[in-house]
Amino acid sequence: MDFFSRQDLSRRNTKRLVLYFGLGVISTIVAIYFVVLVIFGFASEKSRTSPGYQERAPRAEFSFWNPQVFLWVTGGTLAVVVFGSLFKIAELSRGGSVIASQLGGRLLNPNSTDPDELKLRNIVEEMALASGVPVPEIYIMQEENGINAFAAGFNTSDAVIGVTRGAIKLLNRDELQGVIAHEFSHILNGDMRLNLRLIGWVHGIICLAFIGSVLMRSQRFSSNRKNSGAPIMLGLALLLIGSIGAFFGKLIKSAISRQREFLADAAAVQFTRNPNGIAGALKKIGGYAYGSELQAPAAEEASHMFFSSGLSSMMATHPPLAQRIKMLDPQFDGKFPRVQLDEETKNRAREALSPTPPKVKNVPPPILPDLLGGNASGRARNFVQSAGQPSIAHLNFIGTILAAMPDELQLAAHETYSATALVYALLLSADKAAQEGQLRELAKQVPEPIYKETIRLLAHVAQQPDKAKLPLTELCLPALRQLSPNQYAEFERNIQLLIAADQQMDLFEFALEKMLLRHLEPHFKQVPRRIIHYYALRGVAEDCAVVLSALAHVGHADSAEAAEAFKTGVRGLNLDVTLRFAPLSECGLERLNTALNRLAQSAPQCKKTFLEAAAETVAFDGEIRTREAELLRAIADSLDCPIPPLLS
Repeated sequence: MDFFSRQDLSRRNTKRLVLYFGLGVISTIVAIYFVVLVIFGFASEKSRTSPGYQERAPRAEFSFWNPQVFLWVTGGTLAVVVFGSLFKIAELSRGGSVIASQLGGRLLNPNSTDPDELKLRNIVEEMALASGVPVPEIYIMQEENGINAFAAGFNTSDAVIGVTRGAIKLLNRDELQGVIAHEFSHILNGDMRLNLRLIGWVHGIICLAFIGSVLMRSQRFSSNRKNSGAPIMLGLALLLIGSIGAFFGKLIKSAISRQREFLADAAAVQFTRNPNGIAGALKKIGGYAYGSELQAPAAEEASHMFFSSGLSSMMATHPPLAQRIKMLDPQFDGKFPRVQLDEETKNRAREALSPTPPKVKNVPPPILPDLLGGNASGRARNFVQSAGQPSIAHLNFIGTILAAMPDELQLAAHETYSATALVYALLLSADKAAQEGQLRELAKQVPEPIYKETIRLLAHVAQQPDKAKLPLTELCLPALRQLSPNQYAEFERNIQLLIAADQQMDLFEFALEKMLLRHLEPHFKQVPRRIIHYYALRGVAEDCAVVLSALAHVGHADSAEAAEAFKTGVRGLNLDVTLRFAPLSECGLERLNTALNRLAQSAPQCKKTFLEAAAETVAFDGEIRTREAELLRAIADSLDCPIPPLLS
């Protein structure tokens, strides 16, 4: 199953969960309705038997159907559940950093010199760059001695990776890499959004139990105890029904989570080609006194998000440790080695500072789709099909790039103000005349220290190969997220100024800017959620034509050859409509931006077809250059499709 099919499956799973949740709410409404009927009947009977009661009307027969009561119960229950769910989801929609903070995490200091923290940062960065997703923020759960980790967020733009202190202290590089690969699998498979929705939906039902508890407490301390029986009964009923509803909600959450954990373990092995890494981490959990235990009060509701769960039996959100290990290591005898913190932390510093992942020994390299096929067209299609399926070869490829990257650039990427200067340097034109014009405009807009830093970094950036520029930009993301809103507004304005200042239509610069701002905007402003509007490419045919025309012009200097490249791409769309090859003058950046925004609202399989057509267009001349491959990756990123780098 490829990335696009997994996205479709994730949406189907969400719909199935909505159905289960709806059935649960309906059952809750029916239960509360009958409880209210019984309470009304009890109150009515009690009033009839009270002294001085005079019956003024014939006694009505008791009926199980009372439309008025049913409407009140339905409206009230739905209001509580929906409001409670939406409130929780809105709270979590601010990004994974909210969850990380609630769980007691602290943001990893970009200037940290702690060997274990540097080891963790290196692993996360390498895996993000190899996966084609933006580098997430990293949180350390400093007070947690257990071995655990999680990924949280609504999408790749606001994702965070959280790791406990026990994990970074006890796990060696291979084991920690296996754990992080497991969490990246959840990011790539769209599990994070589902996890947060599960928390929100279960919270809505729990609100009923909370209201019941409040009713009971209020009557306990009420001075008027004469008529307190009905509210106490209602409160008790709401408490029980809400608790039972939450129990079944957690059962659904656990069942779905257990299935996905097996898939994430398998994906981690596929990524790292080292089953001993993740298996070793699981074995240490089993042999460690603290296991995967978590102390944070919010850990229970987020238990399904973690690498390993501290819960047991029917409510466990993860499969048993021994079962997970057996899937990875068939020779496992069920015995867990005893683990102690002091023993495991020896000799960590040298290993932690290693900038590249160690080579995996005695494991044959995977057969990679983008290396197969004797022609550029086949490579282009397989390049797109590698979306969401990174491998150890991609990991080693990124490790090589980072190892060759000057320390000055890597240090700048991790410091907020230097990172802004680094992005400015990356967007400067290679043409000297155009570059001078850009620098003149930049000098008017930024403080002198930032301008001087841009000039200093430009000398290093100019020496970097094209294959290093997109990863270098992505490395800057965590540091740039630390800008203030006003600083970000200035940064965004300066980027757009630099792109317009060289008076050239550089599609790569445009795609780089779009990728950068798309992943930063959710941290500084309210961004509307993308909803699928197009389930067939016919609805966005003109947008496809604009982007394919621009790609044809960029990759082929000869206009006749560009037209043929466009036709090749259009054939890959499989549309029964005629699309016009747009001249370069009609492929302006504003029009391209509109086209990509509309394409981003299409279904996953439509995106796949379009990206394959775009790859065919680029590969028409029989060659896929690094800059063209990186351009395709940036365009795919704007459509929420992370593609690993093209292997040289």
